[in-house]
Amino acid sequence: MNTEKIDRLGHELGQAALRTLVRLCPEVRNTSDERLEAACAAMRAAIPEAVEELLADTQAAPWLAEVTFASAVLTLVHAGIAVLRPAAERLAS
Repeated sequence: MNTEKIDRLGHELGQAALRTLVRLCPEVRNTSDERLEAACAAMRAAIPEAVEELLADTQAAPWLAEVTFASAVLTLVHAGIAVLRPAAERLAS
């Protein structure tokens, strides 16, 4: 089985999620290593569900591949932000 394409998908998804996390949650630049690792762990935990949904949606509607990829990125970013920002701050923004 050739896993090159799924490895590339995972790499691109991870890179896009990290870039988007920094853009949407700039305080990540000043957070502790422990909170940053916790956010990354939350994002990693969300990967199986995000990728499964991405693949299913893309298979059902291939013309929406870019949109389904963006949705998967935002799913991961949401998991990271949930760890980085207190609940009250998330509700205010």
